[in-house]
Amino acid sequence: MTDSQVSLLLHCAAWRGLLQAQVQVELSERFNRQTDPAVDRHIEEVWTERVSKEPWLFNGSKFRLHSFCLSSSSVSHEPPARQRMKKSCITHSLHDAAQSSLDRGSRAVNQVESADSVSALSPASSMFSNNADDPDSLLTLRLGLTCYKDYLGTNWSCRVAELRQRGEAEFGDALALLAQPLGVGGVLCTADGQVVLIRRSQKVAEAGGLLDIPGGHPEPKVVCERLGQAVCEEQISVDMMQQRPVVSELFSSVCAEIRDEVNIPLSSLGEPVLMGVALNHTSAGRPSAEFYVSCSLTSDEVRKLYWKGGAEAHESTDIIFLGRTEVLQLDISSPLWAELCPSAKGAVLLYQTVRPDSERGQRQPDAQPIASEKRSSVHIKKQTF
Repeated sequence: MTDSQVSLLLHCAAWRGLLQAQVQVELSERFNRQTDPAVDRHIEEVWTERVSKEPWLFNGSKFRLHSFCLSSSSVSHEPPARQRMKKSCITHSLHDAAQSSLDRGSRAVNQVESADSVSALSPASSMFSNNADDPDSLLTLRLGLTCYKDYLGTNWSCRVAELRQRGEAEFGDALALLAQPLGVGGVLCTADGQVVLIRRSQKVAEAGGLLDIPGGHPEPKVVCERLGQAVCEEQISVDMMQQRPVVSELFSSVCAEIRDEVNIPLSSLGEPVLMGVALNHTSAGRPSAEFYVSCSLTSDEVRKLYWKGGAEAHESTDIIFLGRTEVLQLDISSPLWAELCPSAKGAVLLYQTVRPDSERGQRQPDAQPIASEKRSSVHIKKQTF
């Protein structure tokens, strides 16, 4: 199925999704957006104009997805923790992998075909390197830092085509000058087999009135606070953070968004399963990590909680439930497809590809649970993009 609004960067179908213990991150300023005086002036102009119209906006720090690294392992029906991993990985730039996906008609990037190959990825984008931090991890996300202001001035800029051309010409990467903030989203499935969708408010910055899944962004500031560092958004740097707390925030943030947007307590949510990363081409290929999250409540119980209102109830106006079979059969010819925003489309495509709630082997017994640290349920200011 081809949809110009969305494509899949990678999926985790070989393992029916990945748990927190099987994912790691590499943090470095090398993975930040490339700076340029002319681009930076344009970003400031866009930001000044936007804030003059919406004075409640603030410039929050976000993680920037630069590339990802897949362990070179053989496909097995055994639990991922029992597979013997080679001490090497295959690295892919975000631009090359995304372009390869688009060149193949927006088909999903299949992570592993055999012990030494990753399909649908350009050979020019691959190289072998040591993966010594955690030899049992299957996926490494390479992250830098960006911010909301940079996102508005690059990915959402009227000059984004020019920025992509300059990035390709000057850095060999069309995304080098773009913010590329990493989002998160959750395919939430109730105890009676219903998938939760919410209708976005007309007041949010993107995709107003369309159907979406609960989602948002992992927050660098939350990571710093968990490490005991009280810091302003503008002062955050990668050397203030550690990789395991960042992974914890990546996985726990999707549950926090579900809690705040749907009003479901964290105690009713299962462990998030990472299905993969989708790209939103209405915002220049902005990436979003999409998760599957089970819920111990029925759809009727979820509906009642939603209408009581959560911390971010203002971001949506209605809740809709679709049966699992209906979600698996959704495609571009379905009338409902046109009502889905790009992030929801990407999550549906990943759910159909990975099928994380189908039969699988026993999970690793010592896999890390959802982070127990509390995220604030009250957000005075938040970018709803």
